[in-house]
Amino acid sequence: MKTDIEISREIKLRPILEIAEKIGIREDELELYGKYKAKVELSVLQRLKDNPEGKYIYVTAITPTPLGEGKTVTTIGLSLGLAKLGKKVSTCIRQPSLGPVFGIKGGAAGGGYSQVVPMEDFNLHLTGDVHAVGLAHNLCAAFMDNSLYRGNKLNIDPSEILWRRVVDVSDRSLRNITIGQGSAEDGIVRQSGFDITVASEVMAILALASDFKDLRQRLGRIVVAFTYDGKPVTTEDLKVAGAMAVLLKDAIKPTLMQTTEHTPCFVHAGPFANIAHGNNSIIADKIAFRLSEYVVTESGFGADCGAEKAFNIKCRISGLVPNVAVIVCSIRALKMHSGRFKVVAGKPLSEDLLKENIDAVEQGAVNLEKHIENIKLFGLPVVVAINKFTTDTDKEIEAVRKKALAAGCDDAVVSEVWARGGEGGIDLARAVIKAASKPCQFKCLYSLDEPIMQKIESIAKSIYGAAKVEYSPEATKKIELYTKLGYNKFPICMAKTHLSLSHDPELKGRPTGFTIPIRDIRVAAGAGFLYPLCGQMRTMPGLPSHPAGEKMDIDSEGRIVGLS
Repeated sequence: MKTDIEISREIKLRPILEIAEKIGIREDELELYGKYKAKVELSVLQRLKDNPEGKYIYVTAITPTPLGEGKTVTTIGLSLGLAKLGKKVSTCIRQPSLGPVFGIKGGAAGGGYSQVVPMEDFNLHLTGDVHAVGLAHNLCAAFMDNSLYRGNKLNIDPSEILWRRVVDVSDRSLRNITIGQGSAEDGIVRQSGFDITVASEVMAILALASDFKDLRQRLGRIVVAFTYDGKPVTTEDLKVAGAMAVLLKDAIKPTLMQTTEHTPCFVHAGPFANIAHGNNSIIADKIAFRLSEYVVTESGFGADCGAEKAFNIKCRISGLVPNVAVIVCSIRALKMHSGRFKVVAGKPLSEDLLKENIDAVEQGAVNLEKHIENIKLFGLPVVVAINKFTTDTDKEIEAVRKKALAAGCDDAVVSEVWARGGEGGIDLARAVIKAASKPCQFKCLYSLDEPIMQKIESIAKSIYGAAKVEYSPEATKKIELYTKLGYNKFPICMAKTHLSLSHDPELKGRPTGFTIPIRDIRVAAGAGFLYPLCGQMRTMPGLPSHPAGEKMDIDSEGRIVGLS
């Protein structure tokens, strides 16, 4: 069986100018980064403003195993299937973090014959956007520590500093550190730490900004600390917001690439979905929206994470209305949700997990049923995509179809895009076209005027299935503060594990009767949301026992090997 990178290298790439011309982007609206990728100028939005809008397709998933269940490969494959049916289609996805690339999951370009190519470029640096985000974030941190060192004229309380530093590597040893050690000239000694770059509010802002002006304003609203008398200190106060915007002047432009079948793919931004809002940029979607009959995008992790945040945050800010949601599931993930099997990242799958087991599939399907119910809360049609593996049997697949249809989805279709590319996605594409043609009654889950606690509990009880929510004294104190400061009108961006509908990664299937613990609530005033921390959430991952990077190298001809 060929590896993803071998398949990627077999594809005869077309010049990105050809891909752009085919979809309607002019050469003078591109900044070339070699022959096969290019930045798209924001001026294209003004030229296209009167073009008709396409259908907006959101791909999400059931609660995944630690290995992922093929959401990106399905997103790309659905686009390929739509193109096979003669539709003008664009794909919009996030740029991967180098933490997972070298850690557990490896690359995030899709896989098999349903990829973004060249996959090495996609997975490694691309056009440097993540590094620009990291530099802008860390410049702000340096300005803040310099302000402390220079006499603390802003009256910053060192115990109320919110802004840590970032690096785009999974490195648990940097989670909690002491900075400023050494002589008096080395700064103020204080406790701090690092987050992974994609958890930065700057990354969330990049994905939510609508243009240069909006980007600059959002950067200026970031709250980095509080004063001794409880007032917020912003990047504008530090006089660093302008310099941060300068560092992001190219990062705000989406990158145009191509798929294995030469359809266009806009790659932009990369916020995590268990920590941030987990969706690609509004700008990329809006460009694609005016160029295509169908725009296929995805949100991170399960529908309880990225999709909920897409609908309550991204769609609310952008004004874009989805026409249909696709929920990706796999037989192995449903078996895991039966509670009979354990999937551990970096370890081989149990042989028992790969054998036919209808009972386990049906028991685990409660997770799929809950995600279907959740999407329908937003008034959207739902298509279930069964991402087929070679070990899946016809009886197992039929069991999933019956459960999904009984739960109220519009259709449940087998997807074979990994092995067959667009041909393997035609049935899924037909189902999506049919569902997208139905009337849509899209609505958000809660009103922004609701109190903070009420919004949190709407998500916890309606989406997760929690019985109640408990708030720590710190979280209660923050709710009072944010209400006083006017941040209570923000939407909610819950930070929780992606491995369960609950806050506890060990609770599989469809847990009930549990209590969601809110240990803290933080403000992302620039991005424009509050993010409660559910249980023990980490903003800096660690490496597994055998990181994916162990297999990576470069050969004598300068080609990358081991990237998957």
